[in-house]
Amino acid sequence: MANHTIIDTTIHVYRAKKRMTQKELADRVGVSKITIINLERLKSIPSLLLVYDVAKVFEVSIEDLFIFEQR
Repeated sequence: MANHTIIDTTIHVYRAKKRMTQKELADRVGVSKITIINLERLKSIPSLLLVYDVAKVFEVSIEDLFIFEQR
């Protein structure tokens, strides 16, 4: 049986803590609101640069934004 990596994100939690909309976050990191929606729903694989920029906005590590679990 092959191992699979499960990914989850907490971006929506950090946005809520800062009372920031998806549009506001998108504007801060230079992408569209749809990109943030897809990122939060894990519908697309983000670039490392985008993940880094989002982490900088919330002043957290990338590991705080994404949870990787092997099953």
